Formats: sequence, C-alpha cells, structure tokens
Amino acid sequence: QVQLVETGGGLVQPGGSLRLSCAASGSIFRLNTMGWYRQAPGKQRELVAAITSGGTTNYADSVKGRFTISRDNAKNTAYLQMNSLKPEDTAVYYCNAVLQTTPFRPSTDYWGQGTQVTVSS
Repeated sequence: QVQLVETGGGLVQPGGSLRLSCAASGSIFRLNTMGWYRQAPGKQRELVAAITSGGTTNYADSVKGRFTISRDNAKNTAYLQMNSLKPEDTAVYYCNAVLQTTPFRPSTDYWGQGTQVTVSS
C-alpha cells in the first residue's frame, strides 16, 4: 500500500503565495519522479511541475518563474512553492508519484486525493 498525502491548499489573494507538500508513505522501494498536476472546473488535468529523483525539474510555461518544485528524498516528500498567484491558478492540485513498490515490479503512477487552491480577492 502506498499513500500520498497533500497539505497546504487554501484561499489566497492574487499576488499571494502558498506552499503545497506531498508526503509519500508505505511500501516504497524506489521513488522516481514526483509531480504536481492541477484540474480546474471544466478543464483537463494538466502538469504543473515535476522533479526527478536526481533533481531535474520541468514546469508548465504558465507557471515558470512563479512556482518552484523541490523534494526531500530522505522524507519522500515533494513541495510546490507557489508565488505571485493568479486567479487562473485556481484548481484542485494533485500530487503524483512514479514509484516501484518492489524491485520486481515496474514503476507505477500513484495519486494523492487533491487539495483545493483558490486565488481570489
């Protein structure tokens, strides 16, 4: 069993900041890429940012320069620092982890339950 627990969502005014955390726990043999996706009402889920176990990052164009993804490998935790938030950043944010539960199984995607981020005055 693997769990991804997200924390840190909420309501913030435009221009404000939030920090999301995602802690992975359970039967984890190797934790590969961790990432954050978001889904706004009526829209498809989209990648926001991702980070490999080696620290290589990838960002959606819409958040470059405003969001920063990081991770603590010792804690199996990823973070998303979101600055200069805009109303269009409003969405449910989901944590994703690509991991192996044993050395004999391929990597599989796991998802958190989602956390709401609302940017509004």
